Amino acid sequence: MKKLSFILLAVICTSGVNAQFGKKLLKQGNIDAGKKLVKAATLSNEDMAQLSLESVTWMDNNNPVAEAGDPYADRLNNLIKDLKIDPELKLNFKVYVVSDINAFATPDGSVRVMAGLMDLMNDDELLSVIGHEIGHVKLGHSKKRYKTAYGISAARDLATANTGAGAIIADGQMGGFVENVLNAQFSQSNESESDEYGFKWMVENNLNYRGMEGAFAKLAELSGDGGKGSLTSSHPGSAKRSARAKKWADKEDKKKK
Repeated sequence: MKKLSFILLAVICTSGVNAQFGKKLLKQGNIDAGKKLVKAATLSNEDMAQLSLESVTWMDNNNPVAEAGDPYADRLNNLIKDLKIDPELKLNFKVYVVSDINAFATPDGSVRVMAGLMDLMNDDELLSVIGHEIGHVKLGHSKKRYKTAYGISAARDLATANTGAGAIIADGQMGGFVENVLNAQFSQSNESESDEYGFKWMVENNLNYRGMEGAFAKLAELSGDGGKGSLTSSHPGSAKRSARAKKWADKEDKKKK
């Protein structure tokens, strides 16, 4: 199984100020990058959808995708085929045949699951992670993450514009943008909100909601609850999230009595 090939670019940014006789030179690169910084805060839904789609297309082209007939693809398709999913989200699902224990979702509704995660988790646990990722899309967290990544790339442009190596988000630079997206972690509140959304989503779909408790317990065991790497890097720690999911499940069990 291949290792995830998301981060393909090693980018070294050098900041500097060009001055002549005490005056800053107004370079076109600075103007363009400055415009992008402003745009990062005001990206329209259409712009966001396009940016998201372009990045997912890049990732799909740069990672091994499980095709129909592949055990990973068939398993995922069987799990999601009868689920209640908000049609407004226009979700689509794929498996990357890589060893990473991870999953993510982008603003346009693309949900990508890594084979390493599927190897680790049973169906109920895997569905709880999928519900969590759908929550990030539904609650707008993924859009915020993309805006953060876009702003970082714009700031990078400001630094490199003065060296003659100004970057833009185009085909040749999409790898760097994807790197920024993956490095832009969700806040603790965003993670907690998506956990709750995912749990309620499982209840709504008559799934085994104990799966969330089990999923986070496995992640806690893998990381020693140190919060390092892949899905275990989010906060609060995986052990605490497992305990919270157990409380939700206990409460849900009582409703059924």
